Amino acid sequence: MKKILKALLVLSVVLGVAFWVLATGKQPEPFIPGTESAARLQPGPLAVVRVEREYVDASRATDANGDYPGASGRRLETTLWYPEDKQAAPYPLLVYSHGFSSSRQESESLAEYMASHGYIVIAPTFPLTNMRAPGGPRVQDVVNQPGDVKFLIDQLLAASENANSALFQQVDADRIGALGLSLGGLTSTLVAFHPQMRDPRITAALSIAGPTFVFTDVFYRHHPLPFLMLAGDIDAIVPWEDNAKPVPEQVPDGELITLHGASHAGFADPAAAMRWLSNPDAIGCWIVQRSMGDGRDASWYDLIGPPEMGINYGAESALCTMDPLPSAMNPLRQQMLTRVIVGSFFDREFSRSVATRSAADRYLREVLAQELTEGMYESSRPAMLEALPTVSAD
Repeated sequence: MKKILKALLVLSVVLGVAFWVLATGKQPEPFIPGTESAARLQPGPLAVVRVEREYVDASRATDANGDYPGASGRRLETTLWYPEDKQAAPYPLLVYSHGFSSSRQESESLAEYMASHGYIVIAPTFPLTNMRAPGGPRVQDVVNQPGDVKFLIDQLLAASENANSALFQQVDADRIGALGLSLGGLTSTLVAFHPQMRDPRITAALSIAGPTFVFTDVFYRHHPLPFLMLAGDIDAIVPWEDNAKPVPEQVPDGELITLHGASHAGFADPAAAMRWLSNPDAIGCWIVQRSMGDGRDASWYDLIGPPEMGINYGAESALCTMDPLPSAMNPLRQQMLTRVIVGSFFDREFSRSVATRSAADRYLREVLAQELTEGMYESSRPAMLEALPTVSAD
């Protein structure tokens, strides 16, 4: 009996050490202390409240999917992050959309960071594209997700007008942005630009490695607005060449920041556990291909709109054909880069301080590549003029 207990004790110690190494090992290279990048990476000064909420849009149905018969409404489980301090309100609102076969949990570190810097962030788990969707994840349901984003904006603006709500007078209706990863990047692009799916209340959008290959330049000219694509040049799931590279030419004043050595999966929080792999897209491709099944080659672009809207029915993108996969950067480093880029983009678009906006613009255009050699900025958008200090506070 003593030998068994001793063996169990040794095993528990070994497992504990192994888990500790997995949790704390292979940390990313830090940003150089004293640089602007290091300063921008720091959490903001505001304490953050996190709330789990469920919303149901009874006006729109959830489609049948495989053996799932569908539902009369669209149920959205969400996480909401907002600053505890109400004195600096109202705050800009950001709606984050998750990727295919994922969930709202993929964005927690980014949402927490943005909320600490004075943003309200809401992230839903969409009904049919999440990892546990009834009937299996269905990529085609992305065409219904812009409606989900609009519905959540409605709910939060209503809460901001409700004296009994914790968000009373907290949401700025004039500063609303959309962002998302992968299929969530496509969702954000649709809700920003699509002539029928768009929400005119959204005034800036950011796609993190989102598909664009199906769009022609006509699509982006319906309702131009500030748009940034953030992508990795070795993305195996949404290839950079087909999706990110065209943005500066196709999108009026569109911007592209390319991260050298960044994978697709590395943008999501769960990839932190994959930092021991040479490239997290090995697992990402397996998940996507398994989830899409036999339907991955079936065209569904007609669900987005007709060719005259700027939809290219003949478009193709090389999903998970990269072989062999090159070595990728540490996902933790990739997520650090993502936080400073996303934060700088929305600060430039939404800050009430002209000086802050100008500094953020200069950071994206010049400083980022100087301090963080993985980043490269491209755009036809003119730079902001250097501004004098503002008279209004952030």
